[in-house]
Amino acid sequence: MTHQLLVADVLSRVEDVRDEAIEVRRDLHAHPELGWHEVRTTEILERRLVEAGLSPRVLPTGTGLICDIGSGDTCVALRADIDALPVPDAVESPWRSTIDGVAHACGHDVHTSALLGAGLVLAGMARDGQLNRRVRLIFQPAEEVMPGGALGVIAAGGLDGVRRIYGLHCDPRLQVGQVGLRVGSLTAAADRILVRLTGPGGHTSRPHLTADLVYALATVVTELPAALSRRVDPRAGMSLIWGRITSGSAANAIPARGEAEGTLRCLDASAWRLADEILPELAAHLGAPYGVEVDTEITHGVPPVINDDGAIGVLTDATRQTLGAGAVAPTDQSLGGEDFAWYLEHVPGAMARLGVRAPSADTAADLHTPGFDPSEEAIPLGITLLTATALLD
Repeated sequence: MTHQLLVADVLSRVEDVRDEAIEVRRDLHAHPELGWHEVRTTEILERRLVEAGLSPRVLPTGTGLICDIGSGDTCVALRADIDALPVPDAVESPWRSTIDGVAHACGHDVHTSALLGAGLVLAGMARDGQLNRRVRLIFQPAEEVMPGGALGVIAAGGLDGVRRIYGLHCDPRLQVGQVGLRVGSLTAAADRILVRLTGPGGHTSRPHLTADLVYALATVVTELPAALSRRVDPRAGMSLIWGRITSGSAANAIPARGEAEGTLRCLDASAWRLADEILPELAAHLGAPYGVEVDTEITHGVPPVINDDGAIGVLTDATRQTLGAGAVAPTDQSLGGEDFAWYLEHVPGAMARLGVRAPSADTAADLHTPGFDPSEEAIPLGITLLTATALLD
C-alpha cells in the first residue's frame, strides 16, 4: 500500500470509530472513578476490546489493562491514563459527572477514548492483513496518585518487549488541530516535602530560655528555597514552593512543634536525585542556630518526562502526514508532574500535547479545574495521531 493510500485508509477507519469513541468519552465523563478504583472503566474497555477480537489482560491490581494487537518480537506501546480527579464538575452538559466531587478534570476520559479508538482502528487493520507489527495498548490506572500507576504497569510486565512508548495529554492552551511537541524535558519531577521542627516550647516573654520555634520555622521556610537554589545548577529549573505552614495555638506561647509542607519540582533528573541529599542537610543547618530539631521527609512522586529525540521525530512525521504540517506546534515546559516519566526511565518515548481548546474560544479553563471542558473534536485527531504513530515507528 502506498503512503497516500495508507493515510487515506487510516483517516477512513478513524471516521468509522469516531462517534463510538466520543460516546465512550461521554460515558466515562459521566461516571468518573478515582485512582485504583477504575473498575467500571476497566470493564467497559475490556468488553469493547474483546468484541473487537482482541485479548486484553487486566492488571493484577484489578483496574487498568494491557492489550497487544498484531505480532512481532518487539512492540510499540501507546498509553492512556484512565483515572479521574477529586474535583467537582462545573461544566453544564448532558454527560456531566454523576459522582459528587469527582470529575475528569484533566482530560483522561479524552486520552482513554482516543486510545480505545486507535486500538479499534489497528485491530481492523490487523484483521485485514494491513498491520505488519505488534502494538501494545496500555490503559493505566492511578496517574493522579503519587507515585503513579505506571509503576504497577511496569511491575506487571507492561514494558516487556516494548522498544518505544508514546502518550498524549490534553492541553487547553492549544487549539483543536494543534499538537504540541518538544524534545527533552516536558514536565517536571514532583515530590512532596515535609519539614518538621520540634523544641521544648515556652513563654513568649522568655524566648532566650527556650527555642523560638516559630522564628526558626519562618527562617527555614524563607531561606531553604534560596539556599537550595545556590546548591543546584540553575538550569535544572528546581522550585520549592510551600503550601502549608502550621504551628502554635496561642499568641503568648512558643510552641513545641511546627511543620511546613510543600512541593519540590525539577526539570532535570540528576538535580532531582541530588535534592535527596542536600535538602535535609540545608534544613538542619538553617534550624541549628535556634536550638530546634529539624526532620525533613521527602515523599517521591515522579521523575521529569524527558522526550526522546527519535520519538519526537516519529510524532512529528505522524502529525504532518495526517493532520498537516501546520498542526505541529511548539510547547513550553511545565513544572507539573506526570507519571508517564516512569516508563521513560526504562524505554525511550515521548508525550505529545493534544490541543483541546475549541477554535471559537480565545481562552479555556485550565487542567485540574472544575471548568475544564475539552472540545470533543480533539478525540478523532487523537485517534489519528496515535494510530499513525504506531504505524510509522
